[in-house]
Amino acid sequence: MADPSGVLVIVETEEGWPVDLVLEMLGLARRLVGDIGGEVSAAVLGHGIDGIGEALVAGGADRALIADDEAFATYQAETWLPDLIHMVGETTPAVVLIGHTVAGADLAPRLAFRLETAVAIGCESIDAAEGRVLMTRACFGGNAREVVSFTTVPAIATVRAKTQEPLAPDPGRDGEVVTISSVLDVTAVRTRIAGRERETATGVRLENADVVIAGGAGIGGPEGFEGLHELADLLGGAVGASRVACDLGWCPPSYQIGLTGRTVAPQLYIAVGISGAGQHMAGCGGAKAIVSINSDAEAAIFQSSRIGVVGDCQAVVPALVEEIRKLKR
Repeated sequence: MADPSGVLVIVETEEGWPVDLVLEMLGLARRLVGDIGGEVSAAVLGHGIDGIGEALVAGGADRALIADDEAFATYQAETWLPDLIHMVGETTPAVVLIGHTVAGADLAPRLAFRLETAVAIGCESIDAAEGRVLMTRACFGGNAREVVSFTTVPAIATVRAKTQEPLAPDPGRDGEVVTISSVLDVTAVRTRIAGRERETATGVRLENADVVIAGGAGIGGPEGFEGLHELADLLGGAVGASRVACDLGWCPPSYQIGLTGRTVAPQLYIAVGISGAGQHMAGCGGAKAIVSINSDAEAAIFQSSRIGVVGDCQAVVPALVEEIRKLKR
């Protein structure tokens, strides 16, 4: 077997196309191979994904490995792992990058266990120095950062959204698209997906939104999110939440922003009834401008805000919605 080199990016898709985080990871991979050598490969499992290989090459991959099968239509670790392990064997990467999404956070440790290596979850940056790959991630509830490295290969990491710069797409870029015959034994699959319900609202994907309206414990209950959705619709944005609001069942877990949730970096982040604990700020600290609405004048969120409004969000949000409506008439 060849010595491990290069980077393998595990591709997550939406409606047959790579999500934005994949392009960010390809940009990171290209920068890494400049230091550690080797090629950038991309592994895709899905169904009805025609043309995705060319898009990945344009985004920075030297080689795209495509496994197109009905069994891969939706993520399921039991069905994905055999082919991913096969693709790792085909590419022998030094580093494997996986998006820090719900699926990615589930897949990465399972893959690491099968490959008898280690994994770093929720990385914000990955660098190479003196022959080692260094991964930086939040610790102590988002109040500090730790740098870790591995003694095993491949080094596996999940990468938070909006922490890396994608490359400008180059349709003329040279690369190879390889169709892989699946090694999955469907008779060995012990579970099946009987149905699926979408928890997130239709509209702008939270990680891609230029405007995010997030609610916390201070909105008072699930009905508080109605006003946030109204505000998001007016601004063409998406709705998120703090962990407290999700844990209380006021909104779906997929809304959660923070250290154990999603990472966003919008142009505008409106925090409604959110105290600003370090765990939450780890997920939204990259926002270009934060506007906070909170009844507690001493709330920590104000220290990170460009504009702060001290007041009852149940009164402020409807007034804000009304004023925006007037401006848009």
